[in-house]
Amino acid sequence: MTHFEQGTESAKRTLRRELLSVRSRLTPDDVRESAAALARRALDLPELARAGTVAAYVSVGSEPGTLALLDALRARGVRVLLPALLPDNDLDWGPYTGRDALVRVQHGRKTALFEPAGPHLGPDAVTEAGAVLLPGLAVDARGMRLGRGGGSYDRVLARLGNAGVHPALVVLLYDAEVVGRVPEEPHDRPVDAVVTPSGVRRFPES
Repeated sequence: MTHFEQGTESAKRTLRRELLSVRSRLTPDDVRESAAALARRALDLPELARAGTVAAYVSVGSEPGTLALLDALRARGVRVLLPALLPDNDLDWGPYTGRDALVRVQHGRKTALFEPAGPHLGPDAVTEAGAVLLPGLAVDARGMRLGRGGGSYDRVLARLGNAGVHPALVVLLYDAEVVGRVPEEPHDRPVDAVVTPSGVRRFPES
């Protein structure tokens, strides 16, 4: 790793700690109210209206809530795919069939995740999505996303690129997590839009 790469990774770790500290102070009511607003905003996106399949995820803890949005997409007749974390940090995918079909999975010392209980479709299933909802901690004015650092979604984005498909990439965040600039590495790829409780911001340069 070069000195520049070490500096970038250190800056990312520092920013992650700051953002997670702010999230940790949110109350359950804060998270619930934001989730309802996020669902309303996201459902108005033309990219989601056009997509027959949406790859998404189940929020945990103080992450911007996604379950209300998942249920609304499913009620529309959209096929929703959810990730299941593999031992190498890659993601498998399975269909979302309702909250009662989610299982809580503890991956070592990491935060427990809610994953689809039914049969999984393989890592390449994400290439069928017309839109991909990405978790994150921040996005900047260029559309560059700061993730949690596990690398799972870097693999997803690389897989989409290798398959030659270009689904809409949308990140769900709190309002204060849209920042001036996040540290970036050569493999980082901008998203197309960010949805926050107060609105949508698009990044045409992406």
